[in-house]
Amino acid sequence: MFVLVLNAGSSSQKSCLYSLEESIPDTPPKPLWEAHLDWTVAQSGGVLTVKSNDIRQRIEVEKKESALQILLDTLTTGKTKVLESFNDINAVGHRVVHGGAKYSQATVIDDEVKKAIASLIPLAPSHNPANLEGIETIEKLLPEVPQVAVFDTAFHTTIPQAAKVYPLPYEYYQKGIQRYGFHGISHQYCSQRTAQILQQPLESLKIVTCHLGNGCSLAAIDKGICIDTTMGFSPLEGLMMGTRCGSIDPQIPIYLMQKYGLNVENVNHLLNQESGLLGVSGVSGDMRAICKAMSDNNEQAQLAFNIYLYRLKKAIGAMVASLNGLDVLVFTAGVGENSAIVREKTCGGLSYLGLQLDLDKNNANPVDKNIAAEDSMVKILVIHTQEDWAIAQMAFNWTI
Repeated sequence: MFVLVLNAGSSSQKSCLYSLEESIPDTPPKPLWEAHLDWTVAQSGGVLTVKSNDIRQRIEVEKKESALQILLDTLTTGKTKVLESFNDINAVGHRVVHGGAKYSQATVIDDEVKKAIASLIPLAPSHNPANLEGIETIEKLLPEVPQVAVFDTAFHTTIPQAAKVYPLPYEYYQKGIQRYGFHGISHQYCSQRTAQILQQPLESLKIVTCHLGNGCSLAAIDKGICIDTTMGFSPLEGLMMGTRCGSIDPQIPIYLMQKYGLNVENVNHLLNQESGLLGVSGVSGDMRAICKAMSDNNEQAQLAFNIYLYRLKKAIGAMVASLNGLDVLVFTAGVGENSAIVREKTCGGLSYLGLQLDLDKNNANPVDKNIAAEDSMVKILVIHTQEDWAIAQMAFNWTI
């Protein structure tokens, strides 16, 4: 059977197609077809990159209104064709960024689910509209095929109230202001993959997963259940990120508005797009560029790196405290998977946990491996997060 995955973002659309048999394999298979539509690399439109049949094709797309249909057409036409017809597709899985407090697991999409996704647009204005667009496009194309919403917030619905409720008047919690958490699909996948790699029951492990990309978050996972995470009501809270500030004194935005005349839109853009690594370094929000600038003795880049590490180590300590111990520390996503220096410096500040890194293993571009030293009391894993595969599995489970 064929499972299509649509992973829509504010400025991109990632998609893939999996061919699955009657059961799910233990290790993630390679997609039969992959497509990535990026609206940030060209001034006049978007760039669609499609990979299948050992072919890589680049297509320029002018209008967003027709972009998704152009992307999907590469499944059945041209050099990248892998299906005779869209009717060959058996299920479609969608990553939906915000599911609110209601959805704690993947859910077959119906009118009620669509209304819920639409109602949460104010909490995820850059993502939920794109998620709905994908759902409605598939409805027109394949009205009989089951579509499954896989919510990024679902994995975090198990967080206890002491970690979930903000210390505001309780009425605001009743109105929906609470810690939701994000990157849940990645955190859940990595916890399950950890158990597979270590060949230990997930129920026996205390895990901290570090999803470190342009957006960054941690999750504290006890016996497979998330009990805390660093992102909160929005993806702005928590760690220092590429262009997001993470947690700061909540009085600062108010002060910026009062002292410097910034309005809500100005402050929102500053905190989300002008801060983090980019804001402090003045160089870039990309860790690779930060490290390059550090090698050229750029003091602001070094400061940005130091702040990033300080906040990361402090937040890991908070997650360990919520778990009352630690068996496994996991690094994943773009920075977590590829930056040996970030892993080295982070682990070097956590030796009080009995955690010891094997430097040779760390520097050997590890993927889905334990890079802890033999005498380390804590396992250290680098895991290639595969959100699309996790979505495909959940969509597949609804068809059997």
